[in-house]
Amino acid sequence: MNNKKYNDLKIEKADGKLGILLPGLGAVSTTFIAGILAIRKGLAEPFGSLTQMNHIRLGRRDENRNPMIKDFVPLVDLDNIYFAAWDIFEDNAYESALNAGVLDKALLDQVKDELSAIKPMKAVFDRKYVKKLDGPHVKKAANWYEYVELIREDIRNFKKKNNLDRLVMVWTGSTEIFMKPGDIHKDITSFEKALKENHPQIAPSMIYAWAAISEGIPYANGAPNLTADIPAMYQLAEKNGVPLAGKDFKTGQTLMKTIIAPGLKARMLGVEGWFSTNILGNRDGEVLDDPESFKTKEESKLSVLEHILQPDLYPDLYKDLYHKVRINYYPPRRDNKEGWDNIDIFGWLGYPMQIKIDFLCRDSILAAPIILDLVLFMDLAKRSGFKGIQEWLSFYFKSPIHAAELYPEHDLFIQLMKLKNTLRVLGGEKEITHLGLDYYI
Repeated sequence: MNNKKYNDLKIEKADGKLGILLPGLGAVSTTFIAGILAIRKGLAEPFGSLTQMNHIRLGRRDENRNPMIKDFVPLVDLDNIYFAAWDIFEDNAYESALNAGVLDKALLDQVKDELSAIKPMKAVFDRKYVKKLDGPHVKKAANWYEYVELIREDIRNFKKKNNLDRLVMVWTGSTEIFMKPGDIHKDITSFEKALKENHPQIAPSMIYAWAAISEGIPYANGAPNLTADIPAMYQLAEKNGVPLAGKDFKTGQTLMKTIIAPGLKARMLGVEGWFSTNILGNRDGEVLDDPESFKTKEESKLSVLEHILQPDLYPDLYKDLYHKVRINYYPPRRDNKEGWDNIDIFGWLGYPMQIKIDFLCRDSILAAPIILDLVLFMDLAKRSGFKGIQEWLSFYFKSPIHAAELYPEHDLFIQLMKLKNTLRVLGGEKEITHLGLDYYI
């Protein structure tokens, strides 16, 4: 990090109203929205959120300066957040939350009026890209370019209606089919031409991202889709001064991998095989039951271990690692996903051992605080003059976007150090290196 560059920053105040734009009003987004409403009313606590619960150490350990993050850097107050969403179904946020079955009805009923007032706008959707879903609440236009303009109009209307000062968009929709970058994604001119030609290598998620960036709005991708991680998006974000983050919320099984794998590597313990299987029954599980959508998720999940373990540097320990990922749609489990891992490791003299992990998690419960942190941090990034890829937010993603000349950092603990050091510098403090010198205990 270039301290001279960041020491000159003048961060705009977090005053005013912040609008949250959510493509997809399903289990994850309604759990997030209902949670914020419940927290505002004192009905629940924001567990899992760094911005609301975490402290940050400043200076030497003997100084005992450990303010909460939300008191250290200027973040928007939760009372000043407003919500808007798009979805292929007409259900309002209360109806959608009931259908998702994540939160108890007793809790939802206490915020029913506010949730019921959040009605989704018609979505940009094409079943070619999410084959297991279909819904009637969709926009109609002649080509992708016109769809972008319709989304931009929605954004402007929402901002004007609620007298908002700033906006952030977070993709909370379903996983689209697997796509690779092509020539149409290489620059702004090529992408805009492809929009007007209704090119099949443009997916609906790209429409939302392009609209947001065009409006100068920070964009974060919570799914593994090829969306904002293409050169054209990067160029537009740099041009318009827009922060980007993504992709694919790091929630259940991959969260465990980014905790366990760094520990094994730190002790120089070898890994012969890592078998992962998941069962889940919500809309995400149904979507991933399609092989083409599963391929998108699989690529995201498989990339983690290779970058953490670095088999090219440690071939004796990890070169022959067999890594397999499975996802199975099992309706009775609903949103309560189960991630099971079998890890075959070896230690001193090559003697084998095993680790078994059975993580019975709640996917949307783990994702909701991620959305909250991303919303607040992306708004902070925008007010700080940051633009383009926000690698310091890799902590929240399975497949962190990164500069072309770099590899992504997947180690959860390195990610957290980078996040907190960025916050320290934004707050006018020194980075902490843990060198242990007498002036930096």
